[in-house]
Amino acid sequence: MSFYLALDVGGTKTDYALVDETRELARVRTGTIKRMRVDHLTATRHLDHALSELSAASGVALSAIQRTCVGTAGETVALVSDWLRTAFQARVPGELLLLGDVEIALDAAFPGQPGIVAIAGTGSNVAGRTHTGELVTAGGWGPALADQGSGHRIGLEALRALFLAFDESEARPEVDTERLFHAVLSFWNLSSRDQLIEFANSTPAPDFSALTGLVLACAQAGDPLASQVLQREGKDLAYLVKLVAQRLQRLSPDPAWIPQLAFTGSIFEKVAPVRDSLVQTLQRDYPTLEVRPGVVDPLAGAIWRARHKS
Repeated sequence: MSFYLALDVGGTKTDYALVDETRELARVRTGTIKRMRVDHLTATRHLDHALSELSAASGVALSAIQRTCVGTAGETVALVSDWLRTAFQARVPGELLLLGDVEIALDAAFPGQPGIVAIAGTGSNVAGRTHTGELVTAGGWGPALADQGSGHRIGLEALRALFLAFDESEARPEVDTERLFHAVLSFWNLSSRDQLIEFANSTPAPDFSALTGLVLACAQAGDPLASQVLQREGKDLAYLVKLVAQRLQRLSPDPAWIPQLAFTGSIFEKVAPVRDSLVQTLQRDYPTLEVRPGVVDPLAGAIWRARHKS
């Protein structure tokens, strides 16, 4: 019997699964092992804890694992990839497949098949695969350069919209800034606009993605600023999906082919206005677009790739 190990390495957590050819034997979650996010000792502690739990829960020794598939953002960054290769070579024998998070997400939605997946959590990315297996991406350039529709962008753009509304208060007195403003102050335990300005512009920057739930709650309570931010972020991410779809169509033997679309990530799972805005925007150009319900689990793609390799 063959055994396989699969990992989905996120920015704040890592999911692991130990499987055989047909069954999942054990699954655990730890803090992230991504070296851009945590130091060497923390990543090592998380990894060793997970591997120990997996082996104990499954009864499978690490020496029996034939292949490991690790999916992570930043797989081309030496700090990330070098640490992962060194760490697994020292702990788990067998072959190591180090892939991008978009690749395992695609395999979770469309195992070995063409399609598009939009990813939105703390960051965002869009990836598509052609009928010949070629990977096409848009976005994913990090919080300073991209991350449309992500938790980071939602939080940051909500603050920008709020302060623009302050500037426009004379021209647009009907715009209510109170709900969002006081919600942010309360969330960050601040007492004034000046404190918010100082905190938002501090170095290192605060975690703007932490404001996502607050922005959603304000939107659901009827706040126009929050609602507009969520709709706009959905539209911006839809534009990236459209770019990927157009590239896939140009590479397809059938230019009329419309790729299926799947989603993954906490924004698509929990922030419906972003997803709804994205789908509505795309359906103007692709009225027959087929959208997979719910969100896919990228770890399932890492499991599939570990078992099948190619």
